Amino acid sequence: MNTEHQPSDPPPRTAAQEAAFKPVPKQDTGVSKDTIGVSNKAVNAIRAALSKRGTPDAALRVGVKGGGCSGFSYVIEFADDAPRKGDTVLELPVEGEPGVSVRVFCDKKSILFLGGSVLDYEKTLMYQGYKFKNPREATKCGCGHSFTVT
Repeated sequence: MNTEHQPSDPPPRTAAQEAAFKPVPKQDTGVSKDTIGVSNKAVNAIRAALSKRGTPDAALRVGVKGGGCSGFSYVIEFADDAPRKGDTVLELPVEGEPGVSVRVFCDKKSILFLGGSVLDYEKTLMYQGYKFKNPREATKCGCGHSFTVT
């Protein structure tokens, strides 16, 4: 058995990491596989975060990078610059604020892993933040920040 892995492959997991994995039930988000969806709660959270930051015309960039205990991690960051060549650009109206919208950027490579996903925002007693509902997730680690794909 060849144990070498390519740089683009996720690193091999330890026994402890393997034990932390939880299978993810398959879900249909109703979103096309060549784009992502964004819930109204997430749109409102994006609008509030950009306003608080003092950059209401900026955008939120979402994506995927290699790393984490599962092999891939979600990336969510502010984007003060224009979209990059090949980016999927979503212009999303803010509910209850006519003429106001927020933008979400996603690079072409990340769409391969995020296509069909929905970005949501969750606020509970234990957790507050953005959360992806990704139909391509096969498993995710116990911390919920990294995942594998099918």
